[in-house]
Parts: sequence; C-alpha cells; structure tokens
Amino acid sequence: MEKLLSYLPIITLCIGGWALVNGILHDVFILLSEHGKKYDRNLLRLLMDGHILITCGVVQILCYYLLKTNNPIGNYIALAASISLLIYCAMIFPFLKSALTILLNLGLTILLFLKLGAK
Repeated sequence: MEKLLSYLPIITLCIGGWALVNGILHDVFILLSEHGKKYDRNLLRLLMDGHILITCGVVQILCYYLLKTNNPIGNYIALAASISLLIYCAMIFPFLKSALTILLNLGLTILLFLKLGAK
C-alpha cells in the first residue's frame, strides 16, 4: 500500500487533468451546440457544469505540487476537490452517468483517506 501511496501526487495530477480537459471540452461543445446560440439561464447552467469540472481539476493539479513536497494541506485540499466532484456527479447522475469520473474521484478519495490515516 505504501508503494501505491507514493504515487499519490501523480495520480492526483492525472485525475485533475482528466477533470480539466473534460470541463473544457464540455464548455466548448455546449457553446457549439444549439444551447450556445442564445444567452439565457439554461446556457449559464450548462456552462457552470463545465466550470465546476475545470475548477476542481485545476485545484487537483495544483495539489500535485503540495503532495510532491509532502505538504499536508495538499491532502485536505485534494480531498475537498475530489469530494466536490463526487457530489457534483451524484447531482447530475439522473441526466449524465459520469461513471469514469465517479470511479476516478472515488479512488482518489479512498487513497487520500488512507494517506491521512497513515500519518
């Protein structure tokens, strides 16, 4: 288990990158679709979905540097971003079943809890 936890910074970086890229793609495709042709409440709601992914992804990417230097605050910040994405995925689950995002962030959450418990 210790070997797996030693890869926690790179795992966090990859999962954050996944969320960031998905958020950018989400917003681009929303703007290119019929929704992007009219500025209204529905467009803003859809763009906020992408921005949640982008924000949490950037936070997880920034946590890479904290985790790499063994700064304990990185564990808590990455955990908060990961749990936020799990809550977001649960809220949109009836409309969009983001299984891979759920699995990735659930795995990261478990690893972060294990890391915090090992201290």
